[in-house]
Amino acid sequence: MLYVVIIFLGLSLLMYVILGGADFGAGILEMFTPASMRDQLRDTTYKTIGPIWEANHMWLIIAIVILFVGFPPIYTTLSVHLHIPLALMLIGIIGRGTAFVFRHYDAYKDDMQKVYNFVFTYSSFITPFFLGLIFGAAVGGQIDPEAKSFYEAYIHPWFNLFSISVGIFTIAICGFLASVFLVGEAKRPEVKSFVIKKAKLFIVFVVLAGGFVFGASIIDEVPLVGLLFTEWITIGILVLATLAIALLWLNLKNGNKILVRLLSGFVVAAILSAFGYHYFPDLIILKSGENLSVFNSSATGKSITTLAWALMIGSVFILPSLFYLLYSFQSGNEVEKNA
Repeated sequence: MLYVVIIFLGLSLLMYVILGGADFGAGILEMFTPASMRDQLRDTTYKTIGPIWEANHMWLIIAIVILFVGFPPIYTTLSVHLHIPLALMLIGIIGRGTAFVFRHYDAYKDDMQKVYNFVFTYSSFITPFFLGLIFGAAVGGQIDPEAKSFYEAYIHPWFNLFSISVGIFTIAICGFLASVFLVGEAKRPEVKSFVIKKAKLFIVFVVLAGGFVFGASIIDEVPLVGLLFTEWITIGILVLATLAIALLWLNLKNGNKILVRLLSGFVVAAILSAFGYHYFPDLIILKSGENLSVFNSSATGKSITTLAWALMIGSVFILPSLFYLLYSFQSGNEVEKNA
């Protein structure tokens, strides 16, 4: 049953990065959109992320519940030593969701729209940054349960070059997902051309940001590059991701939206799989060298069994409902387009 819980944890994180990443990336993309085209991009964004922007956080909630119930030491360590970036990430999620609703459904289009737009775009930027920062801090080897000072205990674990580089890489991933996701939804030629251009720029950004992560790991002495490129499985996964990026680049203009979305999702899944395989079973790398893994930090057998059954039964109800939600919105958009 422990492996069932582990699989659900991995899948929930993957789904949040892909679907939530496309959601956050829409705001990042808007930040770099000329004022003359923002209204058109926003209209496309509303129709595209409407069915998933609220459901996205379900995946994050599932991951948090799994950590809280199934792996209490890991949950405690993260919530204590990384409480500052966690709080900032949650503030970003709340601010972004609130701004998204108010700027779209506000009865009066006045100067408050500028405030909503500002909160939406910058929350979309900082939220994935802190999400990546937290992941980088978890595996960066700087968390010290025996730290004596406030800085060493609560600042240094995440305020370092490697964690920051992972945060920037996460921003690049989100912008990449959103731009590719919007390619198939943009109906006006000028919007589609703009989104394709941005998608190519974000592909370059992803590659450069990935190189920054590797460079930062060398500077901060995080054992990432040496191990990642000496394991044939991770090398194979990264090669497949590289080929998928090349194929995606070639199909952005003429390819169908299903193909480019599948390719973009595969790229992100491959990157996360390579890192996951590299660090498994550890979720937190401590400074002392005594890492917290899904094996040495799991709850009692009865708790894990109950959690596993709850996840399996819950998925029977949640997943069909989610797919129906996506189908309903897509059908509604088609009806509106043909009207």
